[in-house]
Amino acid sequence: MTTLLRLTVLVGEDDQWHHRPLYTEIVHRAHQAGLAGASVFRGLEGFGASSRIHTARLLSLAENLPCSVVIVDTEDAVRAFVSTLDDLPIGLAMLDPVEVVRPA
Repeated sequence: MTTLLRLTVLVGEDDQWHHRPLYTEIVHRAHQAGLAGASVFRGLEGFGASSRIHTARLLSLAENLPCSVVIVDTEDAVRAFVSTLDDLPIGLAMLDPVEVVRPA
């Protein structure tokens, strides 16, 4: 059985890398690396290292909402890919073992 890993990278919606969203850079790098797939999820509310709460509630300004980039692939592929992110201003990246119950 192949061991799969899930890489979750947490970034802010407004975080940039060379004049484009940081989450876009991560997705494009994952695509170039030939990984199985990558998805970006936009959060409704959250806070990070700054301890400032960002929210999308109606009466609040929705600014710099949290985003997570999620990638699932083989352990070897994900671990190799993580090293390609070293030059990016990423605050938190997590690896979790994954059990696939319904393959694509």
